[in-house]
Amino acid sequence: MADWQVVAGGITAPRGYQAAGIAAGLKPSGSKDLALIVSDVEAIAAGVFTISQVRAACVDYCRQRLQAKNSARAILCNAGQANAATGEQGMRDALKSAELLAKELNIPAESILLASTGVIGQRIKMDAMSNGIPKLVAALSQNGSDEAAGAIITTDLVKKSIALETTFGDRPVRIGGIGKGSGMIHPNMATMLAFVTCDAAVSPSLWQQMLSRAGDRSFNSITVDGDTSTNDSLIALANGQSRTPAITESGYEADKLEAMLTEVCQHLAKAIARDGEGATCLIEVQVTGAANEQGARQIAKTIAGSSLVKSAIFGRDPNWGRIAAAAGRAGVHFEQENLRIQLGDFLLMENGQPQVFDRAAASTYLKNIAQGSSLPTNAVATNMSNDLSIDRNTTMTQRVDNPLIIAVNIGNGHASGKAWGCDLSYDYVKINAEYTT
Repeated sequence: MADWQVVAGGITAPRGYQAAGIAAGLKPSGSKDLALIVSDVEAIAAGVFTISQVRAACVDYCRQRLQAKNSARAILCNAGQANAATGEQGMRDALKSAELLAKELNIPAESILLASTGVIGQRIKMDAMSNGIPKLVAALSQNGSDEAAGAIITTDLVKKSIALETTFGDRPVRIGGIGKGSGMIHPNMATMLAFVTCDAAVSPSLWQQMLSRAGDRSFNSITVDGDTSTNDSLIALANGQSRTPAITESGYEADKLEAMLTEVCQHLAKAIARDGEGATCLIEVQVTGAANEQGARQIAKTIAGSSLVKSAIFGRDPNWGRIAAAAGRAGVHFEQENLRIQLGDFLLMENGQPQVFDRAAASTYLKNIAQGSSLPTNAVATNMSNDLSIDRNTTMTQRVDNPLIIAVNIGNGHASGKAWGCDLSYDYVKINAEYTT
């Protein structure tokens, strides 16, 4: 049983944080498009970023900041323009954004981290940014998580947030997070942003190690469409305001905090996969019997990312051959005669041999998973070129607690791994075919 509980408050649930989200005019629609997260005190900072050779200015900016200084006070995020592939002027815009916010908050610019999301090749609208920052700072609130979560989304159909609480001794410790992502999602990382706050005190090196491992087991284990992006950023702050003893080395307290950090990241990652553009269901691939966790995750990610597997699931076709083929091409050695594949409660393959199963009932299982979701299949993103906005005429909530389960065993090893993805629908092609036209 998990040694924590879900609490309200999202990114501002931990002690000593405020957040805000406003419409600054970066999106033509007037939707919220500028978000801010601020710690009351300087916080230990860690980050994981895209490995793409084509990167947004904010990614290079944050890497440079974190190499020089492993702490921060604030995270500023704009939606609407990715500020990626924008050359030297894009970096100047990023630096100017940090300077404007630093002046308004009366803190050093070096204590500010940046993130951007939107159309690649478009610079930040600096007039809107300059006019919006004072309003953004004025809107800061200890209850501002929901507004910040809404201000970072683009083609997302839902806002994504979570907060958990545990105790160290007799004092509560909380971790909260918000995220965004819907398309261009693939391991290493994806078109996603995630911001995490924590009120524990942790040494910088340990916090970075925790976040890197949590990222591997969450955001680097999801896929929607096989495309890695230019802006991916996972940034985490730990400000010590819980007043618990500092965690400076491996041990029980460190393991407990990392487990909760991983749970927050996995919740946000699954929410992103479930909110995949045009998706009708969340897929969870569980791989067991591997020699090591890395190999297990590699097989799980390959299956979750297979266009043939994803298409079959959208068609409610229990085509286990596609699952077996994806596992076989993952680049991880296993003996074919050990392969076992299960879809929900339906055993499809055992000891490398096909099994007799009720195909109609298995298809019904796939249909029921999709119908059990609260995201309407006809709610799709629109007006990509001008607005990066969605049709929100329907109130939508996310479901990450009822995934479609594909369980694969490859042998007698003791390691396991998971990956998450979604089905591939007609709407995905429609959304991305019309993205900038």
